[in-house]
Amino acid sequence: MVPTAITVTRQATEATHSYLGATQRYWDFSPAPGAPANVPTLFMVHGFRGDHHGLLRIVEALPSHRIVVPDLPGFGQSEALDGVHDVDAYADFVGFSFTALALGPATVLLGHSFGSIVAARWAAAHPSAIAALVLINPICEPALEGANRLASKLAAVYYRVGAALPEKLGLAVLGNPGIVLGMSSMMAKTKDRALRRYIHGQHLSYFSTYASRRVLLEAFQASITGTVRDVATRLAMPVLLIAAEKDDLGSVAGQRDLAGLIADARLEIIPEVGHLVHYETPDEAARLIENFLAGRPE
Repeated sequence: MVPTAITVTRQATEATHSYLGATQRYWDFSPAPGAPANVPTLFMVHGFRGDHHGLLRIVEALPSHRIVVPDLPGFGQSEALDGVHDVDAYADFVGFSFTALALGPATVLLGHSFGSIVAARWAAAHPSAIAALVLINPICEPALEGANRLASKLAAVYYRVGAALPEKLGLAVLGNPGIVLGMSSMMAKTKDRALRRYIHGQHLSYFSTYASRRVLLEAFQASITGTVRDVATRLAMPVLLIAAEKDDLGSVAGQRDLAGLIADARLEIIPEVGHLVHYETPDEAARLIENFLAGRPE
């Protein structure tokens, strides 16, 4: 059970849309009463193996904005696609969502982790469709080439074995609570015990809500082969990169190199946090987003 010491109170309207014959689910958060006018809508893309729950603390910290968060195809409550779940498929889903939800060019697109790759891919191909791009814990280096490449190779074996085993055994391996907690413990950098319990509870509750082992393996392969760097020079809109000092999946040097490839980039590095900015420092991330959208310097 998820600890209740940390709560999210914003209420959303739930919606579904059919994409390529598969039902996709969205959570649409209205601005708080009395919110200023002309505040941009945000469309958020979650990371690998998560669902919309992972971004709710940032949603909570941005009460003035309308925010739409889907479960990506094959994760959470969204159905899997018939085709391959790769970066292009997910980027196409973002484009479909903008049309289905009538999101105009004043919308801000946000992606976390693997979602940063997806969001950047679509933004690069449709630069006039959004007002700005926000990437949290952006994937700036190929997983199989960086300092964490051994862990990435071991993870690749883990997901391939999980997909190849008989279904019952494979699902047990992929969803093993001990392995999930091990992953969660490696990513969490906070020393706050209550927050660590919350993070572990979130991962135990939502890290295995995927449609099938095929979806999980395909999405994992996409997550370790693509980077934001692949399309960085084609990002023509203002881009905010919210990086983390202790992120095992993207070094500070790599994030600075990525920022240097983008024509109009602002790089902010949050100290003493790793790949879980969305859980550990959502208020700081929200402050950086608000300042960026308002044109205020840090």
